Amino acid sequence: MVVRPRQFFRDGVAPGDQAPGLVFAIAVALVYQGLGFALAPATIPAIEGGPLVSALVALLVVALFVAPALLHLTAAIQTALLIPLLSRRAGVSETVQVIAYAAAPCAFASLPIPGVRALCAVYGAVLLVVGISEVHQTTVPKAALAAAVPAGVVFGYAFGGFRALSELAAALALV
Repeated sequence: MVVRPRQFFRDGVAPGDQAPGLVFAIAVALVYQGLGFALAPATIPAIEGGPLVSALVALLVVALFVAPALLHLTAAIQTALLIPLLSRRAGVSETVQVIAYAAAPCAFASLPIPGVRALCAVYGAVLLVVGISEVHQTTVPKAALAAAVPAGVVFGYAFGGFRALSELAAALALV
């Protein structure tokens, strides 16, 4: 995916098979959140049983509810945005997989370095555009237009890309 994303999306996305993408998205979300908890233990939600139990419960919620819900909601939004742009397009399951695989760089977006977080988010958004372009057989400009809102939701908000870019801009303004 890192070296040849077009080829990955062409060969790695299968019609009608969301499961590998869903499992991949859950793994990315767990690494992201687990790394975030490890680097900033104060962010672990407090429930009965102490920080370890709290972290495990939070990770379970991420794996079973948050990641699948966000992935499928974003895929629904993405599909709705593709309808007016493309007369022929791949199915919803392919869109689910593209969004899931595009999130790969964001496994490390919880590192407390704004430049790294911003790079992860931007690279994920670029992968989303490339994946949409390849899987739905459209041009990069149309893919970018269709992917703008889903990229903002997933990479800007969920993985903290907007916050990281804002922190970078503030740091550069001080220079």
